[in-house]
Amino acid sequence: MAPPPLLSLRDVRLTFGGKPLFEGVTAWIGRGDKTCLVGRNGSGKSTLLKVLAGEILPDSGERFVQPGTRIAVLPQDPVIGEATVAAYVAAGLPADERDQMFRVETVLDALQIGGGRESAILSGGEARRAALARALVSEPDVLLLDEPTNHLDLPTILWLEQWLAAYGGAMVAISHDRRFLETVSKQTLWLERGVVRRAEVGFARFTDWQEEVLAAEEASLARMDNRLRQELHWMARGVTARRKRNMGRLRAVHALRAERSERTSAFLAAGRQAQLAAESGEVSGRLVIEAEGLTKRFGERVICENFATRILRGDRVGLIGPNGAGKSTLLKMLTGQLAPDAGTVRLGTNLEIAAFDQHRTILDPERSVWDTLTDGRGDEVWVRGQPRHVVGYMKDFLFTEAQARTPVRALSGGERNRLLLAKLLAKPSNLLILDEPTNDLDIDTLDLLEEVLAEYDGTLLLVSHDRDFLDRLVTSVIAVEGQGDVTEYDGGFTDYLRQRPPRPEALAKAAKAAAAPAPAKPAPPRTRMSYNETRELERLPGKIADLEIEIARLESEVSDPGLYARDAARFNAAVARAEAARAELATAEDRWLELEAKREEASAK
Repeated sequence: MAPPPLLSLRDVRLTFGGKPLFEGVTAWIGRGDKTCLVGRNGSGKSTLLKVLAGEILPDSGERFVQPGTRIAVLPQDPVIGEATVAAYVAAGLPADERDQMFRVETVLDALQIGGGRESAILSGGEARRAALARALVSEPDVLLLDEPTNHLDLPTILWLEQWLAAYGGAMVAISHDRRFLETVSKQTLWLERGVVRRAEVGFARFTDWQEEVLAAEEASLARMDNRLRQELHWMARGVTARRKRNMGRLRAVHALRAERSERTSAFLAAGRQAQLAAESGEVSGRLVIEAEGLTKRFGERVICENFATRILRGDRVGLIGPNGAGKSTLLKMLTGQLAPDAGTVRLGTNLEIAAFDQHRTILDPERSVWDTLTDGRGDEVWVRGQPRHVVGYMKDFLFTEAQARTPVRALSGGERNRLLLAKLLAKPSNLLILDEPTNDLDIDTLDLLEEVLAEYDGTLLLVSHDRDFLDRLVTSVIAVEGQGDVTEYDGGFTDYLRQRPPRPEALAKAAKAAAAPAPAKPAPPRTRMSYNETRELERLPGKIADLEIEIARLESEVSDPGLYARDAARFNAAVARAEAARAELATAEDRWLELEAKREEASAK
């Protein structure tokens, strides 16, 4: 017999603005569940998470929490009230564990935010990191996370995935990051039209399950009026159809990557200077950006040193790296907005640049969707030189005709981002710059953006931490690793992982954090360590050193770009063993910390 759920809702009804948001919602979270909460933008996911947390009371129905269950919440818009970050995070610990500051320091170090910082001066992204640290540090029975990967860089996202894998409690997460949800989730709650459905599958299998549900629903609507059925079909499948993976499009991306790889090899073989001379005779506008010997420093901090790249028309280049490594600075240099200390940047002719503004400052909150797209003139939108009726263009971006006269201020955050994209992509441009657009985009908007960018015939520069998004779009990746280490790799994010050499010393701290599991709860105090524990503590450093050497050797082996072609079985075995060794290393490090803490306690008594 299955144990009772830790947290459940039964027949919950909630109205918003006089209209029902939820009707008869029933859901439950079992012990150890790793659940993703998914649904269309505006469907009420964040509101449902607040109902689960007890922050919003439903109009009717029942919320039940098992006695003694501890719940921690990461809100979408955290409010930080304590004097320092460390004090704010420590307040998330149970009252009898407030002295366990090493746990606070561990999670703050992993999330790259100083505990001594004053809370009042934190940026929005830093405040979210502090709120995430507060939620994680208590290791609650139920963890409710609303967009946990927002404003996190890739090493920190990897660390969070490892933390959640080791975490023994239950979790519910809302996220736009597909790769994150595929990695951490084992159950799915799907919120659609005020109804919650539950499946015992993670996000990796969500689309197949969703299709089965929609097919059954369509069959039950077969006798309904045809027009109503078509409207319901659009509502249900408008997003789903976009989410389907277009294999033809993926093949096109791989073909572009192969072309760029060949071109890069020829470029390097011929020598850059010789190729520069030949470039002047090519078709005007083919060259977009060419950088030679690019170097930039801010005091002791090195952004890049002697970096070179050539970007031609149609290339899609992703920029990745830890926060603060200098991605945005490099982007400004490549586009001529910031001068390098040394080296040259050559921009192509007739460039028309369009840039994505995360803060949506160009949107007038009092204007309607219609007027925003048409600039208040008529009923047509000129989309890159071609007229389109405004309603038809709106529907391309998942708006309904009824929303045409809706003021911008009444739109949700995701809807405003869709509107901004619609306006931006209507402008004539041949160079599109998106600086971390995925921080504030929901999954629906990401699906739409992926489709639009796949069909964009200009050049794309994309800064993003979304691994799936990068894998499906870019032809090359510029990795800004920190301390001046900037290297370009052909392919997407997964290709970058396969090609890169072992990480430089500058990333050692981030790499160690990415491999570390959740900080374990300290065991009850002991007066002394047992003989077996003492022997285990003595042996662990040697074991950890051996595992680190093995991991480095395996990473070096799989970084050989020709290994897979020569010996696929050996490549797969090396990748599998490296993953297993990282897990063993994480376990050994965690055990060493636990035993060392016991040894220090025993010595102090």
